[in-house]
Amino acid sequence: MALLEIKTATITGKGQIAIPRDIRELEGFEEGGKIAILAFENRVELRPLKQFNEKMSTAFASERSLAVDWLSKEDEEAWKNLKK
Repeated sequence: MALLEIKTATITGKGQIAIPRDIRELEGFEEGGKIAILAFENRVELRPLKQFNEKMSTAFASERSLAVDWLSKEDEEAWKNLKK
């Protein structure tokens, strides 16, 4: 995918940014649409969520909803040696 243009935005105290209007007009960035935020070592990418197939959808499950089933003292004990 070729770089179309570079825009700047200011990060607020709450960590929010405004996506410039001409970028929002690109396919997949409509109001109310979901985006995927991909964090790499040296950059962050915003992509329309519909670019990802169903096999990737579990990667976007909310941490909070997973924590309900997965975070217990028993789980912590069982997995403690795998943590960095």
